[in-house]
Amino acid sequence: MRYPALVPGTLLRRYKRFLADVRLDDGREVVAHCPNTGSMRAVNVPGCRVWLSPSDDPRRKLAWTWELIELPQPEGATALASVHTGRANRIVEEALVAGDIEELVGLGPLTREARVEGAHRARLDFRLGSGDGAAYVEVKQVTLREADGHGYFPDAVSERGRRHLEVLAGLAATGQRAVLLFCVAHEGIGSVAPASHLDPAYAEALQRVAALGVEVLARRCRFVLEDGRPCAVTLGEALPVEVERRFPG
Repeated sequence: MRYPALVPGTLLRRYKRFLADVRLDDGREVVAHCPNTGSMRAVNVPGCRVWLSPSDDPRRKLAWTWELIELPQPEGATALASVHTGRANRIVEEALVAGDIEELVGLGPLTREARVEGAHRARLDFRLGSGDGAAYVEVKQVTLREADGHGYFPDAVSERGRRHLEVLAGLAATGQRAVLLFCVAHEGIGSVAPASHLDPAYAEALQRVAALGVEVLARRCRFVLEDGRPCAVTLGEALPVEVERRFPG
């Protein structure tokens, strides 16, 4: 997925969930839309370099959208992370269409916002194929890197996330393929585990549904730079998902 021409700045603060004050490199201070309803634990770090996408749509209240943040890592390194949760589905969809996720190749046409009927009526992000051979895929973006160096999901209590797990488990119980795909949008994360320290009910549910046949996958995002600026992102290598691991803090 290619980004529009991104503009760099420094994060001043995020507030009211959907707003962020940013000082652009040219000195202007702007208010940007923050497309993330979560707690943004560990990625809401004032003083860090951020990247905004501009818009000239006169219907928009805000001309800027917060896309990425550069986070400090050990030994002076930095890691890009996406704060725009709405990008994850597009990144995954491009990978599915291109056949870049080997576990999900050759299943048939892709349907977005796939309806699931039955006891757990819901919509999941994607369905590949149709009939008994279909695979349902729910995507979750991961950006929480804790002090132990590992990635965790969710970054706060997520009743919606638990409901999606129950829907996937219901599909698996009827013989359908049900897949939870963690889109790891943080360069510094090398593995994923349920955040039992933040949402123990989600962690218990993930362990249970994985034992019932829900496939749990994780892929790391690869950010592409041109002349030092992020210009695109693709879905890269598989990462381990450790459903039994616990954050030691």
